[in-house]
Amino acid sequence: MACKKKYDTNFMAPMDVLGKIRDAAGKGAKTVAVAWEREDGKVYRYDLPVPARMSPEAEKTVALAVDRIAKFIVWSAGGWKLYLSGPDAVVQPVARAYTKKGARKFDYAFFSDLYGRPVETVVAPLKKMPETNETLTKVKTVADGCRIGFDLGASDFKISALNKGKVVFSKEFPWDPRNNPDPEYHYSKLTAGLKEAAATLPRVDAIGGSTAGTLVGKKMGVASLFRAIKEKNPDKYPVAQDMFFRVEKDWGVPFEIYNDGDVSALAGMITMGKKGILGVAMGSSEAVGFIDQNGALTGRITELAFAPVDFNPKSPCDEWSGDAGVGAMAFSQQAVNWLAEDFGFKFPADMKLPERLKVVQAAMEKGDEKALKVYVQIGRFLAHAIPWYREFYDYSNMMLLGRVTSGLGGNVILETAKTMLKDIYPAWAEAIELIVPDEHFRRLGQSVAAAQIPVIKASKKSGKAK
Repeated sequence: MACKKKYDTNFMAPMDVLGKIRDAAGKGAKTVAVAWEREDGKVYRYDLPVPARMSPEAEKTVALAVDRIAKFIVWSAGGWKLYLSGPDAVVQPVARAYTKKGARKFDYAFFSDLYGRPVETVVAPLKKMPETNETLTKVKTVADGCRIGFDLGASDFKISALNKGKVVFSKEFPWDPRNNPDPEYHYSKLTAGLKEAAATLPRVDAIGGSTAGTLVGKKMGVASLFRAIKEKNPDKYPVAQDMFFRVEKDWGVPFEIYNDGDVSALAGMITMGKKGILGVAMGSSEAVGFIDQNGALTGRITELAFAPVDFNPKSPCDEWSGDAGVGAMAFSQQAVNWLAEDFGFKFPADMKLPERLKVVQAAMEKGDEKALKVYVQIGRFLAHAIPWYREFYDYSNMMLLGRVTSGLGGNVILETAKTMLKDIYPAWAEAIELIVPDEHFRRLGQSVAAAQIPVIKASKKSGKAK
C-alpha cells in the first residue's frame, strides 16, 4: 500500500467514533469484546457496547473501531493470541486481518517473531472470552542498599551506582550495538560497565535496567540494538535475546529489566512525586511509558508508535508498517516532516529528519507561520489522543518529552492541547494534567531510576560477576 503524504482534513477522532457507537447502543446493547493474550497467560481485554441491531453502514463503523481497538491493544500490551466476540460482520474481518497475507500482516509477522510462535485468532462466544489478567510490579521510591542501574540506548549506554540512595558512580559508555553482529559484543560491553560500577560499591545488592526495544519478561524481543545480529548472524539471535538472563545469572542478585519508556515514567514519579503517569516522548519516533495510579509497572510493551490515533483510513501512513494514522505519524520527527512539507516547507531530498526538525524549530523561533501550523496540528492530534489513550491506561498525568517538544514549538503543542481539551473534552481537561519534566528529572536519568526497581531481599547474598 502506498503511503499517503498529504494531510487529509477529515481527521477521525477515536473518541468521536466510540462515542457515536456507545450512544447508538442504548438499552439492550450487545457487547463486542477484544482480548490479546501474551506471555504467562497475561491478558488485556476491552469491551465495547454496540447496538443490538445494526445497518450495514453501522456494522462497517463498528468493524473499523474494533480493528483499531485490536491494533491498539496489541501494540500497548503485546500478544500472540487474539480473541474476538461479536457479530460475524464485525469480528470476522478483524480475524482475517491478523494472518500472513491479511491487512495486518506486518503486525502478524512482528508479534509472531516477538513471541516465537505464530499469531492465533479465536472467535468465541462472550462467555468464553478471557478476562483481563496482568501482573503488576510495585516499585519502591526509596533506594536502599547498594544498587546498580543501566540504560541501554542506540549510541551509548549509561550506568549508575547507588549506595543508600546516593549516586556514587554515573558514566556514559559509547557503543555501536546496531552494527555489531556478534551478541558477545553487547554482553561483554554491558558486563564491563557493570563491573566498573560495582568497583565503587562495597557490594552489589540489586541490578535494574532500562532498554530500548521490546521485552517479553526479561527476554529481549524485537530491538534495533540487535539489528545486525538479526540480519547478519540470525543463528545467534536467540543468544542475544537471552542476554539479560545471562547477566542475572552472573551476578546472582535481584535483577529487573524494563522498557525505557516505562523507566522514564518511573523517573517522573520519583522526581515529581506523582503517580498515574503516561510518558510520551516525541523523538525520532514515538516512545511511551506508563506507571499506574499505585506506582506499579505493568510489563506491557507500550510501543505506541504503531498504535492508531486517527481512525481515518486515508490519513498518512508510516513506511514500515504501511498502516495509516498511527502514533509515529502524529508525535515524532516523522510527523514534523510530513506536516512541514504539507504546509509549504521545502527540504533537500538527502536531508535527514533530525536536520529537518532543526529547520522547522529555527523557523518557529523566527515566528514563521508555516512552522506554527506544524506545532498547532501536533497539539490538536495530542488533544484527541489524550482521552483515547485513557481508554487503555489509567493515568492522571501525561508527561511530554523528546526533541519535538523542545523550544517554542513545544510550548505551542502544550497550549494547543490544553485549549482543545477544555473545549472538546472538558471532563478530561479536569482529570488529566499535562506536565513537562524539569531539570531535576533530567539530572536523575533512567539508569538511576532503573536501579530502584528491584526489591532487595534481606537474606540475599551480595552479587559479584563471575
